[in-house]
Amino acid sequence: MEEKSIHYNQLDPAIESRVNDLLAKMTLSEKVGQLVQENPFEAVDWMAVMKQKALAEEQGLPFRFHQELRPDFEAILLAGRVGVINSAEVGIINQLQRKAVEGSHLHIPLLVGHDVIHGFRTVFPIPLAEACTWDPELIEQAAHAAAEEASACGINWVFSPMVDIARDPRWGRIAEGSGEDPFLGMAMAKAQVRGYQRDDLKSGRRMAACPKHYVGYGAVEAGRDYNTVDLSERTLRDVYLPPFKAAFEAGAGSTMSAFNEIGGVPGTCNPFTLRTILRQEWTWPGVVISDFNAIGELVQHGVAVDLKDASRLSILAGVDIDMESGGYARYLAELVEEKAVPIEVVDEAVRRVLRLKFGLGLFEHPYNEEGLAETIHLNAEFRSLALQAAHESMVLLKNNANLLPLKPGKNRIALIGPLADNRTDLLGTWAISGQAADVDTVLQGIRNYLPDSMLTSVQGCALTGTDPVDFSAAVAAAREADVVILVLGEGVAMSGEAHSRTHLGLPARQQELLDAVAAAGKPIVCVLMSGRPLVVPHLVEQVDALLAAWHGGIRAGQAVADILFGTVNPSGKLTASWPRAEGQIPVYYAHKSTGRPAESKGTTQFDVPFRSTHLDEPNAPAFGFGCGLSYTRFEYTDLVVETPSLPLEGTLAVSAAIKNTGERAGTEVVQLYIRDLVASVTRPVKELKGFTRVALQPGEEQRVRFELPVKELGFSGLDMSYIVEPGRFKVWIGPDSSQGLEGEFVVRP
Repeated sequence: MEEKSIHYNQLDPAIESRVNDLLAKMTLSEKVGQLVQENPFEAVDWMAVMKQKALAEEQGLPFRFHQELRPDFEAILLAGRVGVINSAEVGIINQLQRKAVEGSHLHIPLLVGHDVIHGFRTVFPIPLAEACTWDPELIEQAAHAAAEEASACGINWVFSPMVDIARDPRWGRIAEGSGEDPFLGMAMAKAQVRGYQRDDLKSGRRMAACPKHYVGYGAVEAGRDYNTVDLSERTLRDVYLPPFKAAFEAGAGSTMSAFNEIGGVPGTCNPFTLRTILRQEWTWPGVVISDFNAIGELVQHGVAVDLKDASRLSILAGVDIDMESGGYARYLAELVEEKAVPIEVVDEAVRRVLRLKFGLGLFEHPYNEEGLAETIHLNAEFRSLALQAAHESMVLLKNNANLLPLKPGKNRIALIGPLADNRTDLLGTWAISGQAADVDTVLQGIRNYLPDSMLTSVQGCALTGTDPVDFSAAVAAAREADVVILVLGEGVAMSGEAHSRTHLGLPARQQELLDAVAAAGKPIVCVLMSGRPLVVPHLVEQVDALLAAWHGGIRAGQAVADILFGTVNPSGKLTASWPRAEGQIPVYYAHKSTGRPAESKGTTQFDVPFRSTHLDEPNAPAFGFGCGLSYTRFEYTDLVVETPSLPLEGTLAVSAAIKNTGERAGTEVVQLYIRDLVASVTRPVKELKGFTRVALQPGEEQRVRFELPVKELGFSGLDMSYIVEPGRFKVWIGPDSSQGLEGEFVVRP
């Protein structure tokens, strides 16, 4: 599908000529207007709106909310003082586009942005769950479906994908990204950009992606949202920047700067990240937009005296569009007139915005077909795709004595838990246009496999709150059942933006519910739904089978049932490690060795007992990166390093045989890792450098071969430039980051 994706990073001479012609006609006020995103709607009591939404969802009814336009907004558009809006109502968008195009001096259309994070009306699993598919083609299809639905509503710019690397599950926004690894993050970033920017949308329109949050947001201290980031330039370049670069190389037309600071300089006014790296080193020509009110927040950061000063710092650093702070609209022209900001800086920012608008075809096709959305939203193809994504995203973490899959009609089932018959929370964070009425519940899914006589459903306890609970009904149901299915975890309001947690165990009374049910002595299958890795060591010990189902979108309930009853063999693999305890955080597979690694006893000159370990927990996570079980077994044999010695310009070739030795067809995610044994700077103990999904029938064997250019084995050297150094390397092919067949190769000078 890549050939159908628009590349906004490739300059078109014809567009450049049109941009320059238009720029020459613009007044300073009109130029500033192109750099302003402003809310076109009247102020709203959002608490009241959320209560209305919750009430509708409780009743299983669709929720629609209409906002009223500001009475002054028409005059603002006619004067060319706003270039970007955020809306999802096609009628209003057309109305506003007409004012801008037909009523303003230069007839410049509006960019219409919106947060489309994991689907639009068809809500897919949260991005962290999507990454657990290890299936970039599927993720591209999901992004394309979201673009289809959003573009039908008049949206031409999505504030997605979030490509922040996240190694701290306390951070609520880990739900929005692809996890802890830059290589996997690069693959998912490219897939999402390609999907959003396909040029075959049914609306006949184009869409621009906006990778965010540039950069380092996932490294906030203590996992607390918006918090300080302080990391080395090498870590910035080798871990946090690569997914952004991959997204830009895939053609992304914009990026969003981050709320956080890095080493004392906020991302909204950071010339090193926004100009030195983005413009000079990468020569990227796209648009940079601030996050919501992030320019104004430079005052709270303590680097700007007031909003005017913050606006000066941001435009000079390289932020093109001010999202909602009002700083550019109020002060940018004044700053130019005072010579505090060169007009050339403003012109370059406007040029980038106009370039994107021309590339999107907005000047030729500013309006949208009303009524189209009803023919596209939630269509059978998208619902099927959402089900496939949910299937592939779920990760089987435990399955003692092969309790799963269950056999329909053989066992009496007690379905217990606050998420068993829940719709709203399965949508997950940032599902703005999703409707709870569209969601398949777990209870519905299981009813498709069992008659009512074989199934008892009890809520057991609430999802939130600490009031005393009577567990007697749940315990009674468990005693009467052959197998208990407990559906536990986080609610939608427990993860996402501004939802950081210090304790990552089961919320509310859920652990007490599990304790009470476990006392009944029946086999327990736990379906764990969350927006992040959880810390649940006691749960892991208590249950016989554990399925990480995340917040799986509108088809989550059916997907859970399909996996529990064996219609689908689970294939998901973790992309963020699950800690044993919060004290381990951050815990991730690609850590450094240190001079006294835990596993080094007896390998050094001095066999001292002091190692880089905890007194009370092992170093390893409860479930590591790349882990995930299947209902069948896969055997890895016969590793062959085809290129044991190769030059700097060569390509590593390595292969292994993978065999399905079980009795069910299954799909294995085969993973390639390397380690640079000696380098001029310390290197991780393992780095993911390849992966592929392999579907095998029982008894079937396939040789999986990876080719890896040596140029991809590099890192930021002593002078921070990218370098590939000769030397010895280890290589593994295996099922996860903790195991696999091991070999070696040498890169020659």
